[in-house]
Amino acid sequence: MEHLLGLLRIRIQRGINLAVRDVRSSDPYVVIKMGKQKLKTRVVKKNVNPEWNEDLTLSISDSSLPIHIAVYDKDTFTLDDKMGDAEFEIGPFLEAIRMRLEGVQNGTVAARVQPSRENCLSEESSIIYNNGHIIQNMCLRLRNVESGEVELQLQWIDIPGSRGL
Repeated sequence: MEHLLGLLRIRIQRGINLAVRDVRSSDPYVVIKMGKQKLKTRVVKKNVNPEWNEDLTLSISDSSLPIHIAVYDKDTFTLDDKMGDAEFEIGPFLEAIRMRLEGVQNGTVAARVQPSRENCLSEESSIIYNNGHIIQNMCLRLRNVESGEVELQLQWIDIPGSRGL
């Protein structure tokens, strides 16, 4: 517990224009990895534009580790097919939390992260203050695949007794 900084809630919102891996569609799910932690969403059947709206929570003790995301097509009789991957850093998000914004209006932008060769963002990502929380919405372009993006949202959860930020 003393090594833990806090929890990172990642809401996997949806996939956009994911690759077809079955005859006409795919049965996608998302796997998130950070260090030794691995979490996954449910499978959405026959959909290349799935809506998961699922919260996955990682324990953060080393904020310098990247978060890897991979999308797979669930298959019954063979190994699941890879449908692309991406990764992102949480450094800018944690810097915005350390600003300790309070008393500002909902929707106030604390920071913006631009897409670059060093990240998988498909568009600018805003880190905003919303209802007492700092959140970051991002759209990640999947690599190693012909098409596809995944939209997600980050939110930090402080834990009493943890090292904290």
